Amino acid sequence: MVERLSSLEASFLYLEDPDTPMHVGGVLVLEKPPGGLDAVAALVGARLSLVPRYRQRVVEVPGHLANPVWVDDPDFDLGYHVRRSALPRPGREDQLRALVSRLCSRPLDRRRPLWELYLVEGLEGDRVAVVTKTHPALVDGLGAIDLGQVLLDTVPDAPLPEPEPWRPRRSPKAPELVVQAVGEYARRPSTVVDAARGTFGDLRSAATRLGGTSLGLLRTVRSAVVPAPTSSLNASVGRQRRVAVARADLDELKEVRTALDGTVNDVLLSVVAGALREWLLFRGDPVLASTSVRALVPLSVQGEDLDPGNRVSSYLVDLPVGEPSARLRLTRLTYAMRGVTSHGQAVGADSLIALTGFAPPTLHALGARAARGLSRRLFNVVVTNVPGPQVPLYAAGGRMLEVFPVVPLARGQGLSIGMTSYDGRVFFGLNADQDRQGDVDVLADLLEQEVAVLLEAAR
Repeated sequence: MVERLSSLEASFLYLEDPDTPMHVGGVLVLEKPPGGLDAVAALVGARLSLVPRYRQRVVEVPGHLANPVWVDDPDFDLGYHVRRSALPRPGREDQLRALVSRLCSRPLDRRRPLWELYLVEGLEGDRVAVVTKTHPALVDGLGAIDLGQVLLDTVPDAPLPEPEPWRPRRSPKAPELVVQAVGEYARRPSTVVDAARGTFGDLRSAATRLGGTSLGLLRTVRSAVVPAPTSSLNASVGRQRRVAVARADLDELKEVRTALDGTVNDVLLSVVAGALREWLLFRGDPVLASTSVRALVPLSVQGEDLDPGNRVSSYLVDLPVGEPSARLRLTRLTYAMRGVTSHGQAVGADSLIALTGFAPPTLHALGARAARGLSRRLFNVVVTNVPGPQVPLYAAGGRMLEVFPVVPLARGQGLSIGMTSYDGRVFFGLNADQDRQGDVDVLADLLEQEVAVLLEAAR
């Protein structure tokens, strides 16, 4: 019996188009491993058996009688998914960002397993980079294992396992898929009815319904029923992306939290709000005292019948970009988030790390799913924050120095901001439409400046 995609997973595949690919990107910057990038490639091959979904592809059911199914790819070629690249001299960071921007602009090939990994050499300082692209359809919750998790070790000399032999299971023929779909219809008629409605009817509304049900969206009802503020952040997007990055010291953020109250997440949202304020002013957008930018903020939550961290709910939070005082911006956000987190029983960072290990692509992918399940009229920007371990991690003996998330853009969304903490620092990854927000590098600089502004207010 084949494994079928859930209605939520299928809806994101159906709604994806060339202008808005859904894959989540990640950029890992490493010290050059002793064995070079060949050792990293060998590590991927050796541990691929731990993520069997990465050898499977999506197959449609004839006539769209049911959701697509996962099948082993009989022509799986590791060399296609693990690719080599190199930066031209001198290998500056802006050259790496340009490469990542091009890679993240290209949709994944639906005829193959929905992931790619690029090994990039030539980064100055004797460093290398690993760029990942993973489709959210591969992620079915916080329990899902991502390839990045199995590549990273807590010690530099972790033994390389022997690659396990793999033989693909026979792929079902079209008539078999039809028979299985009809059989499921006989047992559960509503399953196929929903699939047909999603395929032939209103796919967008189906995704909204499913996203709201599965991810617990729209907790903040008052915000949900009021359209998001008009903003230049919402516009038709093209196919090209521009990626920017920023960094912050985690101890400095904690110092701000201690002095001015709130959580580290509140401080980070305040940093984003302050940077957006200055960026909008720089772009010539009107910013009044009442101006706000609505952020879709995914948080890991638990309920009475749920284990900690096995569900992600998304909240609509109005960032007070019209407030000129950094201290008051943080106070307002702390008050707003306190009500959100107490209602949703948010899971703390330490608990989340203990449960999931280091899985930024998984959690950022769940945030991207939430964005795709909502109308663009309800939010202006997606902001994801994923806590990571505060100890060094290694891939093939090379220490991971930095890690930047690249959260995809939904239709009509010109900017997304992903944040990941690791080993005493917080790393911001900004993904923007090349034509509409081509000056996103300015926003990245403003994020780092806003941390300094908050730190000064705290001291």
